[in-house]
Amino acid sequence: MSEFRIGEAAELLGVSADTVRRWVDAGRLPASRDDHGHRTIGGADLAAFVRAGAADQEGTGRSSARNRLRGIVTAVVKDTVMAQVDIQAGPFRVVSLMSREAVEELDLRVGSVAVAVIKSTTVVVERAPVAGNPRSG
Repeated sequence: MSEFRIGEAAELLGVSADTVRRWVDAGRLPASRDDHGHRTIGGADLAAFVRAGAADQEGTGRSSARNRLRGIVTAVVKDTVMAQVDIQAGPFRVVSLMSREAVEELDLRVGSVAVAVIKSTTVVVERAPVAGNPRSG
């Protein structure tokens, strides 16, 4: 079973360690202490927390897409027909190509908050070890 320290969990969630500590202190995210007194979060508990948060953010619209990344628009490049919109969602940069008309209808501008909704028929998943944590795995 994977166990993550506060900083590791924060990195995985794309938030600060202080935010994770507040969630733990508020009882929103279960944690225990290791042999050295450091707070740790079980991998299953962290996954359940993420699933619950994603369910809360899905909104009332109906869609089969489950991958929603909320972020800030960092760039908009338009030509006569198409546009490129860059969104920074936590540690992730999402680039979308869409019609210029769609960008204008959505009034997407640098600094706007937007949600990247991702639906794909093929997703490649790689497992990356957590640096310095021989317990994850």
